[in-house]
Amino acid sequence: MENIRWLFGLMDKKYRKWHILALCISAVTSLTLLINPTLQKRLVDEVIVKQNPEPLLGLLIAMLVVKICHEGSRYFMVITLERTSQNVLFNLRVRLFTRLQHQDTRFFDLHRTGDLMTRMSADTDWCRHFLSYIDYAVIDNVVMFLSTSVYLFWINWKLALALVCVTPLLMVITKFYSKGSRKLFMAMRERQSEMNAAAQENIAANRVVKAFAREEYEKEAFDKRSSAFRDANLAINKRWLTFYPFIEILANAMTLLTVFFGGYLMIRGDMSAGDLTVFTSLSWALSVPMRNLGNLLNDWQRFITCSSKVMEMDMSRADIVDAPDAVDHDHVQGAVEFRHVSFDHDGTSVLKDVSFQVEPGKTLAIMGPTGSGKTTIIQLLARCYEVRQGEILLDGCPIKRWKLQQLRDGIGTATQDVFLFSDTVEGNIAFGNQELTEEQVQDFARRAAADDFIRGLSDGYDTIVGERGVGLSGGQKQRIALARALAVQPGILVMDDTTSAVDMETEQYIQRQLRELPYECTKIIIAQRISSVKEADEIIVLQNGEIAERGTHEELLKHRGYYWETFCLQNGIEVEAAPSGKEAK
Repeated sequence: MENIRWLFGLMDKKYRKWHILALCISAVTSLTLLINPTLQKRLVDEVIVKQNPEPLLGLLIAMLVVKICHEGSRYFMVITLERTSQNVLFNLRVRLFTRLQHQDTRFFDLHRTGDLMTRMSADTDWCRHFLSYIDYAVIDNVVMFLSTSVYLFWINWKLALALVCVTPLLMVITKFYSKGSRKLFMAMRERQSEMNAAAQENIAANRVVKAFAREEYEKEAFDKRSSAFRDANLAINKRWLTFYPFIEILANAMTLLTVFFGGYLMIRGDMSAGDLTVFTSLSWALSVPMRNLGNLLNDWQRFITCSSKVMEMDMSRADIVDAPDAVDHDHVQGAVEFRHVSFDHDGTSVLKDVSFQVEPGKTLAIMGPTGSGKTTIIQLLARCYEVRQGEILLDGCPIKRWKLQQLRDGIGTATQDVFLFSDTVEGNIAFGNQELTEEQVQDFARRAAADDFIRGLSDGYDTIVGERGVGLSGGQKQRIALARALAVQPGILVMDDTTSAVDMETEQYIQRQLRELPYECTKIIIAQRISSVKEADEIIVLQNGEIAERGTHEELLKHRGYYWETFCLQNGIEVEAAPSGKEAK
């Protein structure tokens, strides 16, 4: 019931009233099914048996009117239920998408993209299916069975009792069927999620698959997941088909009882031909709910399984939110300070007692081997994760007291792994600032050394970029990403290996442009190239999550540590033969 209450809570108030009205129509129209059999009883007893044609026309017109009213009401009911269920589906998908937008980075670390897509599509559609079919089908079958049973008892309690006695056997069969069905549907749902996740990952990594000629391997891997999903569905169907023959036999037994026992009672004079006609006409009203019971149980179990997954996603909340005492800030000035910051990820220590300070407008460079924690520093600064120990200050205020929107608005990030949207080049550059003029977009593209190649594209700045930047080289995507970061005019500009895929001449041009930006900002550069970091006001070298070296280019060369060794390797100098001090510049 919790799932149903949650689902109805997503429905707009005006639609909720219409939905309840439609369910009431479902109940009423199920009751009207008793009218025509009653009229048929009169037709047999008063017209056919007595050979009296006078009431015939009136009875036929009445039956036609009842049928038209019934079908018209049902049509209105189905249309109304479809509208209300589509309203819930729309609200649900918007709500889930909004939830995803505000989730922490850790949430996406724990959940596969394919699973989230399954929840957003197939699972939400089963929520819609409940409101458009399952709920009214349950009401239909319950009202139909109960009202028919009462009416038949009123007509002839002996025959009605014989028919209803079949029901306890049906309840026993249903209990055995329901036992364990939930686990089968949960397993089926997990196999579907795994299959969708595999498909999504393969599509996203299509170039890698082709580069390594692994098409057959991926096909076999997908076949295994698809087979597992098929087997899970077959297990559910096999369980249902095990019980279906018994339900079908019981349903048909009612028809046989009606014919044989009803005929016997009519011969004895305990019921009229019209009464037997009523039983013959309404025996289906008892048997159909029995036939529908299995399908409704299947749909119910699947709805519970899918809605639970959607509820879990809807109820999840981000751990990183605005603090109650968060302070408004007009603009990020760019003063950054890390005070004894430590951070663990899934039990693994990433940063250990990291402290440094950057003044507004200055440039900090971070170097270090892969896995040393360079990118983590940027993620902590933007509060994608929370520090375990220590404190991070921005403009003298702890970042936990910054409002997330204002904090992240003030940080422009360009990373090595670039994601471009399926939009125009201009739309990608202006992604973070939709108020930019065409001239401003082109100016920031020029500063990122992207203007020339953009103008050479088929439609220039109006060229549609393929998904994830398909059709552009790595260096071109990096330059568009840099232009996008510059365009928000941030107080802090983060360049995480942004120029790793561009040539040295282009990199020098970008560095000159960064020194001449039309606004002041603090720059944090993460790079492995000495040429990218040597002009920074301070360079820190991370090793094993700790600051191993810090200083200017000249000071670190004198230190003869990791930075000096990197300098020698990149300049073709043998480490043993390299001179010390300024001579090694």
